[in-house]
Amino acid sequence: MQLGFVSAILPDLSLDDLFAFAAAERFACVELMCWPPGKADRRYAGVTHLDVSAFSEQDATKVTVLANKHNVAISGLGYYPNPLDPNPDHRATVVEHLKRVIRAAGRLGVPVVNTFIGRDPAQSVEANLTALRHVWDPLVALAKSTGVKIGIEHCPMLFSDTEWPGGKNVASTPAVWRKLFEFYPDGTLGLNFDPSHLIWQGIDCGRALREFGKHLVHVHAKDERIDHEKLYEVGVMGLGWHQPKLPGLGDVKWGEFFAALTDTGYSGPVCIEVEDRAYERSLDDRKRAVRQSKRFLDQFV
Repeated sequence: MQLGFVSAILPDLSLDDLFAFAAAERFACVELMCWPPGKADRRYAGVTHLDVSAFSEQDATKVTVLANKHNVAISGLGYYPNPLDPNPDHRATVVEHLKRVIRAAGRLGVPVVNTFIGRDPAQSVEANLTALRHVWDPLVALAKSTGVKIGIEHCPMLFSDTEWPGGKNVASTPAVWRKLFEFYPDGTLGLNFDPSHLIWQGIDCGRALREFGKHLVHVHAKDERIDHEKLYEVGVMGLGWHQPKLPGLGDVKWGEFFAALTDTGYSGPVCIEVEDRAYERSLDDRKRAVRQSKRFLDQFV
């Protein structure tokens, strides 16, 4: 396995500076964020370390030379919108950009594009599963033709009243994953696995890894802390009773996680994803969060 981090937490850095920081901290790889340039619509979105709006072979060569200069690999390209947004215009916009990300990954020789399946929050799981084929069949076909795998992250995206009741990502549970792999059995579509999202859903992480290990194409390392006092107040249907934390500061049992991960035979990237509000006051704090996470995870990777 190769330890890396997700670039979203360091939007202040240029691509060159990002690679330099990764090299100085002895990371093997980085997942590069590829949002369209412009204003973000939520935290940790809108970061553009790689602008793929008009990404040419010459652009790919420049990025490859830069990565090689610092001896840091690109584990994947990341873009996490809602491709099943109920607004057809918005949906079309994000799908077109996702296609650009996939093509850019192909030109770079980057093996994975990480994203969400998406969801219409007002519709049932079954309705979303029916609707997703129209959007995702062409995307999976494009990824296959460019030699790229798609890593679906399984966060339910259910954190605010605007995402209630269903969240903005239907691919959040084993039952849905099985359906996805029935739809797309050739391995082009896989999982970008993050244990933090299973903690607050009450899903056995080790069991999920052992069942779906062959579908892993990328891994995120993020912890999740359950606030039991808040949970008592609002119940599991409420909001705000779980918070992302740095690895080792939450409720993920990391020894069990890596035991299960190694049991699957996984040998790809494990990228730290920092979304811990306690480390967001400054660039130095966010860099410290990445370093601290690495120190904790070095014992496993």
